[in-house]
Amino acid sequence: MSSAVTEAEDVPVTLARVTKVLGRTGSRGGVTQVRVDFVERGQQRSIIRNVKGPVREGDMLTLMECEREARRLRG
Repeated sequence: MSSAVTEAEDVPVTLARVTKVLGRTGSRGGVTQVRVDFVERGQQRSIIRNVKGPVREGDMLTLMECEREARRLRG
């Protein structure tokens, strides 16, 4: 008999706070483009990321990858 539950991997994560909602993107508008600031001490960086699901200013995101930046919306 095997267990259906597997142990979670130890993946380093980065916390980021949503500072501005830039707009909707994706073929059906299911993705929101946001600007985030990193919460870690000594790191004053902000990047643009795409977020799936509901999001608003002030929300905290857990990023598994923090180097890649989303392309900006056309407009």
